[in-house]
Parts: sequence; C-alpha cells; structure tokens
Amino acid sequence: MPNATRPKRAPGREGRVSRTYRLRLSKVRSAKRALGAATATETIEMALDLAVFQRELIEGTRKLFGVRITSPDPDR
Repeated sequence: MPNATRPKRAPGREGRVSRTYRLRLSKVRSAKRALGAATATETIEMALDLAVFQRELIEGTRKLFGVRITSPDPDR
C-alpha cells in the first residue's frame, strides 16, 4: 500500500493485531474488576503489562541485591 493511502498512526502507537483466545469468562470478569478495566481487551492488556512489569521487578531485584526470587509454583 503506498504511503499516501496508508492510515496514519499517532507517533509512538504500536499496531494492533486481532487474535482469538478461549478464556474462562469468570476469570476475565474477575480480572476486569480487580484491574478496574472497562473492556476485556483493556483487561488483557493490563494483565500483560503487569506480567512484564513483574519480570522487570524480579530481574531488577536480582541484579540490585543479588537475590534470586523463585516462583512458589513448581511448574514455572
């Protein structure tokens, strides 16, 4: 598609992709309430942001203090 006809995005905005997931409705509703999200999409995006942030906190703590943090879940 030529640049002249391509829709313009705001600077810094990442493209979006449509996906289909089979999630338990009760879990999505609980997460939506817990996060104060308005939509299921916002809920999923916030949850993914939190997962990435958690990893960053763990890595930062390990690097700063030399502490190894492990998951209480033996499968992780």
